[in-house]
Amino acid sequence: MENTTLLSWMAWTWPTAFFFIFVFGCIAGMGVWEYYVPGGSPRHGIFGLNTTRGDRLFITLLGSAFIFLAWLGLYGLPLWGGLVLALIWGFIVFKWV
Repeated sequence: MENTTLLSWMAWTWPTAFFFIFVFGCIAGMGVWEYYVPGGSPRHGIFGLNTTRGDRLFITLLGSAFIFLAWLGLYGLPLWGGLVLALIWGFIVFKWV
């Protein structure tokens, strides 16, 4: 095979790989957090939902994906503005949702 790289078998790019590494790292971090500080009991937030830490992580990741897609559709590259909005969204979700 000529001109193959580690990620070429799936037509991935390094930013895509780093994104999935980040997601898996978040899930692992939540597992470690729950191991050392158990009791992610549900909390009633501003959306009217009872959410646990894992639920809030999922809402954060899902919302961030939509933020980045909207940023790409409206402004294109670079994605620094979308990153700032996604970080603010994550803070809001973990603080008040």
